[in-house]
Amino acid sequence: QVQLVESGGGLVQPGGSLRLSCVASGTIFKIDDMGWYRQAPGKERELVAVITSGGNRNYADFVKGRFTISRDNAKNTVYLQMNSLKPEDTADYYCNADVFRDFREWRSKLAEDYWGQGTQVTVSS
Repeated sequence: QVQLVESGGGLVQPGGSLRLSCVASGTIFKIDDMGWYRQAPGKERELVAVITSGGNRNYADFVKGRFTISRDNAKNTVYLQMNSLKPEDTADYYCNADVFRDFREWRSKLAEDYWGQGTQVTVSS
């Protein structure tokens, strides 16, 4: 089994910064894409940013220039540095990872999709 645990959420004033972390643990051979999603009350979950195992990054338009995704493959960890936060960034932020649990899955490109439990980010004065 694989677990993803997020941390770093909290209350911040508009214009402030937060850094989210997500650590993957358990039966892991390799991790493919890792990403961050968010869900605001009454809204659908949406992609914030994704990073491939090779370091290629993609961002939602609403965070470009403000958020930076990074990862440490040796630590099975993905980060989200959030700067210039706005009230509309308030949401629960979820970590996602595509995990190969063994060589067979990796060779077959059959990654399993895992989610963290979420961490709350509130941007308010």
